[in-house]
Amino acid sequence: MYIPSSNQFPNQQEVISFMQRYSFATVVTAHDGVPVATHLPFLIELRDDKIVLLSHFAKANPQAAQILNKTVLVIFAEPHAYISPANYSKGTNVPTWNYIAVHAYGKAVLLSEEAQTANLLAKTISNYEAGYLQQWNSLPDAYKQKMMKGIVAFEILVDDLQGKQKLSQNRTEEERDNIINTLSKSADSTESEIANYMSKLK
Repeated sequence: MYIPSSNQFPNQQEVISFMQRYSFATVVTAHDGVPVATHLPFLIELRDDKIVLLSHFAKANPQAAQILNKTVLVIFAEPHAYISPANYSKGTNVPTWNYIAVHAYGKAVLLSEEAQTANLLAKTISNYEAGYLQQWNSLPDAYKQKMMKGIVAFEILVDDLQGKQKLSQNRTEEERDNIINTLSKSADSTESEIANYMSKLK
C-alpha cells in the first residue's frame, strides 16, 4: 500500500486498536493468478510481540483450501469520507477522499483440532457477544460438533503490517478545522467517525 510519511500511524498499538475496532475484514489470496476474497470477522491478538489474526471460513468456501503455503492479505478498512474543495481556502483545489486502512500480510495455519476450533469459537463469541457464551456452552455437544465440522478455523501470523491514515494532514490547520466541522455535522456515521479521527490528530 502506498503510504506517504505524513499518513503513517504513530505506532503499532494504534494500528492494532484500529483492527480490533473494525475487525470485519477482507481476506485475499490468489488462485491460478486470480484474486479471491472473503469477508470475515477477525480476532486480533498479540503473542510475544507478534500479531496474530484468527477467523474461520465456511468449509464449503473454496478459499479455505487455498490459504496454506501462500502469502495472505487481510484488509481492514471502515471509515471514509468524501472531502469537498469547499473546505479549502483557495478555489484551485480538487476533491479527495479521507480514509483509514490497514493491510496485514502473513502465512496462514489451519487450526485442525476440535479443541482449537472450539477455543476459537469461544473467544469469538466472547469478543462479539459475551452474553451468548452461556447459551453456546449449554447447547448439546452433538449440535456444536456438527456446527464445528462445517467450518475451517485458521490463524495468520502477521509478518508485514501496513497502516495508513489519510486525514488531510497536508492541509492547513484552518482547512482541517473546516473539514472536521463539515463531517461532524453529517448524518453519515462513517463521515462523522473520520471527523473524530481527524480531531485526535490535533
